[in-house]
Amino acid sequence: MIWAQAPGAPQPLLLSLLSIPFQDSGGLPLLLPLDLMELSLVLGNLLILILTGLLMYYYSATFRYYTKVTVLDGYLIAISIVSLPFFVAHGRTVENTRIIRTVMCPIRYLLGIKVKVQGKENLDIEGPYVIVANHQSNVDFIVMFEALPERCVTVAKKEILYMGTFGLCCWLSKFIFIDRRKTDRAISVMSKVARTMHQEDLRVWVFPEGTRSYGTTMLPFKHGAFHLAVQAQVPVVPVVLSSYNTFFNREKKRFTTGECTIQILPHVQTQELGPDDVPRLTACVRQTMLTTFQKMLEDAREHT
Repeated sequence: MIWAQAPGAPQPLLLSLLSIPFQDSGGLPLLLPLDLMELSLVLGNLLILILTGLLMYYYSATFRYYTKVTVLDGYLIAISIVSLPFFVAHGRTVENTRIIRTVMCPIRYLLGIKVKVQGKENLDIEGPYVIVANHQSNVDFIVMFEALPERCVTVAKKEILYMGTFGLCCWLSKFIFIDRRKTDRAISVMSKVARTMHQEDLRVWVFPEGTRSYGTTMLPFKHGAFHLAVQAQVPVVPVVLSSYNTFFNREKKRFTTGECTIQILPHVQTQELGPDDVPRLTACVRQTMLTTFQKMLEDAREHT
């Protein structure tokens, strides 16, 4: 392309940038291969790509699902990298959970998830206790911090520990990592937690299902959390997270905006209970939580 210009006239800035001389390995001058027409094509293609992405996000539920899941995973990685120096500065302490609670708030708004907490007064218990909550999906990690009390540690699967900076931040927040494939080792870890709950005034958040139910019902509860409560002689606080199926469904690849209700139920005492009482305690708490979950599910269906 040839540009006509009066001798001695100042060269436009854009043309100057596009004609910056470079040298190849032989010392011969080269010009940038872009001109205004090519630059316009690049910008035009970029605009088309953005518009196509927006249209697909608006009209394709599957595309929107994968976009939001990617945003969630990317956010966790990015925020853990940015926050890691603050975690390191505090050292390994349960107080780092406050940082996690703070940095997790924006992602709820970004994904369009509203959280409503009911029965928060049931957490006004002096001393340590064990919280048991139903486990549906990774969305739990977004909403649970709205109800997480002070000085509360979370029991998580050991695989999270190896998730780079995110796993390191969880370790620095004193998460309790359990190897679900090694029952004896998991019991040993929980026994150690029982001994330190009173010493450090800790609350422990456990998902007793052990794996995700994806919001249709509750899976059978494992006994570990209840053994912990009985061994430490501390109350059990049931927490029910309402079904995400109105806005999140992994099988149907749906992830829209929506609302989650967290219902905190009255605590259950474990004083004077022994190991033989654990199965009955587990069944009783699960039935109470399941009844509450099903009622919340029916209420949600009536309002849709």
